[in-house]
Amino acid sequence: MKDLILALDQGTTGTTALVLDRDLAVQGRGYAAFPQHFPEPGWVEHEPEEIWASVREALAQATASVDPARLAALGLANQRETTFAFDAHTMEPLHRAIVWQDRRTTELCHAMKAQEPAIRARTGLPLDPYFSATKLRWLKDHLPGRDLAFGTVDTFLVHRMSGEFVTDPSNASRTLLFDLDTGDWSRDLVARFGVEAVKLPRLVPSASFCARVEGVPELPHHLPVTGLAGDQQAALFGQGCFDAGQAKLTYGTGSFVLLNTGAHPRPSATGLLTTQAWEVAGQRTFALEGGAFIAGALVQWLRDGLGIIETAADIETLARSVPDSGGVVVVPAYAGLGAPHWRPEARGTILGLTRGTTKAHLARAALEGIAHSQADILEAMAADLGEPLKELRVDGGAAANDLLLQMQADLLGIPLHRPRMLETTALGAGMLAGLGVGLWTLEDLRRAYPLDRTFQPSGDPAAVAAARVRWKESVAKA
Repeated sequence: MKDLILALDQGTTGTTALVLDRDLAVQGRGYAAFPQHFPEPGWVEHEPEEIWASVREALAQATASVDPARLAALGLANQRETTFAFDAHTMEPLHRAIVWQDRRTTELCHAMKAQEPAIRARTGLPLDPYFSATKLRWLKDHLPGRDLAFGTVDTFLVHRMSGEFVTDPSNASRTLLFDLDTGDWSRDLVARFGVEAVKLPRLVPSASFCARVEGVPELPHHLPVTGLAGDQQAALFGQGCFDAGQAKLTYGTGSFVLLNTGAHPRPSATGLLTTQAWEVAGQRTFALEGGAFIAGALVQWLRDGLGIIETAADIETLARSVPDSGGVVVVPAYAGLGAPHWRPEARGTILGLTRGTTKAHLARAALEGIAHSQADILEAMAADLGEPLKELRVDGGAAANDLLLQMQADLLGIPLHRPRMLETTALGAGMLAGLGVGLWTLEDLRRAYPLDRTFQPSGDPAAVAAARVRWKESVAKA
């Protein structure tokens, strides 16, 4: 009986694979990290073969004790905006992938600034190095004389698994080449970025049959691929935010807030992104999004760069050892400032250091910096909506940190709901795949939200207001 779904979350620093049963319980799990490459300051690259190796390793771990005959379908969520240039004839990658965090196209974005209003009107996105189009233009300029095809991580992986050349609207809507109104690639946008000769992938719905696996030793032959989504949209789906007005916050390498806005794209006046969330059963769903480029990556830097903690989980114990940050403020703008500021030239800043500052104060200030970055986004979202959100669902690795979530609830003044399963990106990919293969219905999924704990705001309003003022002054300096 085919009653299991295989879900992949191909992230920025590693790949997670889950095997889910009909009740969304995990029957197998795998994870494999892969290297990051930093050839120049502000540049971030991934080696395609290292991504692929991590996928195969995670799949092998997850399926080691699973009967492959029970696997009904595969769903894939992926880091978005990361840009591949392939040979248009052989589909072999011609360069390392340029990662979403990469800032090498800042000057090109500045040169095109006059076109930003027209681009934003079509795409819902600002003109920023974060997105794929300027990365693709850079690759085209540095691979002269080659016939190129473009893809994001999902395109690369599905092609490796099946030979199909596809992407879904949630990923396409992050490229600056996709028209939100028409739901298709835009000839005008392709021309504006000078990539007319580049082959673009075929668009397929987020929950639908799009490929069959061929020749992957870790997977059954002809396994259907029936779920595709960018990681943050997959997490929104995995959190059960199926209805307009529901929102989630994911703490990953970066951190991202998405609000389901229903069947129509909703422009932002505050610097947030309008994006397509998914396409399911012929219905398009949209979202408002705000992302901070650095969240979990800040904790990794404290661990790997400064060596003040041995594991990421140690930061909570260290931060709890002091009652406050001792006046230290950490602005995690290591890859520029994302929403709602959009300042790619900004850099990480630590303010308020004194002779009394300890590593514990730095750890606590780092968690506060992550929480304040989300508060900036939620303030902008409330302004766009004309009212504050009433609640928020949270997930991602750092959502296991109770201190961070209490800080976040206090800053926002709303309840935070944490599910028992924090790997909601992979879960969302699996849920889409199960829908695509008919293993469950949307109503089945509505009933399946597994709440672990709710964090209620308990901070002193005057202290919270003072902290927000101090934070905004620090951001201005960054």
